[in-house]
Amino acid sequence: MEYWNGTAETMPREELEQWQWRRLRRALDHARHSSPFWAERIPDGITSMADYTERMPLLYKADLLAAQQAAPPYGTWPSLDPVHGVRHHQTSGTSGNPPVRTFDTERDWKWITDTFCTALYNNGVRSHHKGLVSFGYGLFAGFWGMHYALERLGCTIVPAGGLDSRTVIRLLVDYGIEVLGLTPSYAMRLIETAGEMGVDLARDANVQIILAGAEPRSDFTTHTIEQAFGARVFNAAGTTEFGAVFMFECPSRRNACHIIEPTVIEEVLHPETKQPVGYGEEGVRVTTGLWRESMQLFRHWTEDIVVKRPHNECGCGRTWDFLDGGILRRVDDMRKIRGVSVTPVMIEDVLRSFPEVTEFRSSIRTVRGLDTVHVQAEAGGIAGEAAAALCARIAGEFKREIGIRPQVELAPPGSLPRTKWKAARLHDERHLAHA
Repeated sequence: MEYWNGTAETMPREELEQWQWRRLRRALDHARHSSPFWAERIPDGITSMADYTERMPLLYKADLLAAQQAAPPYGTWPSLDPVHGVRHHQTSGTSGNPPVRTFDTERDWKWITDTFCTALYNNGVRSHHKGLVSFGYGLFAGFWGMHYALERLGCTIVPAGGLDSRTVIRLLVDYGIEVLGLTPSYAMRLIETAGEMGVDLARDANVQIILAGAEPRSDFTTHTIEQAFGARVFNAAGTTEFGAVFMFECPSRRNACHIIEPTVIEEVLHPETKQPVGYGEEGVRVTTGLWRESMQLFRHWTEDIVVKRPHNECGCGRTWDFLDGGILRRVDDMRKIRGVSVTPVMIEDVLRSFPEVTEFRSSIRTVRGLDTVHVQAEAGGIAGEAAAALCARIAGEFKREIGIRPQVELAPPGSLPRTKWKAARLHDERHLAHA
């Protein structure tokens, strides 16, 4: 087994925990003396990791936004003067809240690049590979780290953010790209575009490794992407607030997403009691960063639902615990509809099981006083009785798998939006009825 950093990845757990505690003490000291925001929040005299998790308050997105608004653009949160920053990024703001803005120093960016190298190298990326990174290259932190990690690994990089999907397909084929980075939604768009062009990606292209991140995806979507490209799809995740990738999927065990523990402390807490849950139990991921010097993060309540498993359940030899399946869903993505809990991934699993459906959009609407899921689906040129039959099948499968029957209609081909970034799969439009 090859590792990007064998010493760090196979460190005995006791040594790893001691390392984390030393890094945490330094991080807390830096924050207490350099950040007005953290100076007010960090308790005095933290003596151990257990003491830290007991007394350090949880950090919510609202806390960061309030600190930011106190003195825009970064507020009282930073632990360094922004003049030392070499990069600016911010969250997408798709939740309806203002974006969280961050900056990174040169040292931060070296750390960010190294975490992405950890993910890519352990997914099998090597210096002789050619990589194509297909995302917007905008303010979102997104795949910026992947771009620079590929560069550090010695790969040839094709940045395809501003190119249309047909051009991306031609680049994949013409240059024999082996490594592809993109969102699952955009991977599905490329599959659709390749079909329109008469290109068989598994036969005509040479993609071997796909890093599909930035949004949760269903198992069916993963399988569809792998079949279409003839490549292995790996999972990875990071956040703008943390600043880097914090986990990557191990090639030794499907869905085992190892936490990069020398750089982050990951707690899993019960969503209501806020108390720790054990291995194998669902809970909310709470993050503490150990390396970033510009915008530090302590006990950040992420809203991500995860299940942590012990490292020895994976046969790769790493001593880092893993998240089983990565980020399963988000607390704030779940909606109650007539007493049934519904998430975007659940809807995607149903819609992607129909090969006729190339794209879809779902929303929650109030119809005659009842909350109802409304699904729009593109399905090529299907019309008439065949369209009605397909809508009935989708509604029936939705009812069987999720427990409620939606309204389903077919949308004209090409009418639903596509994106290279995070796809909004479930729109809550109930408030519009009262606007």
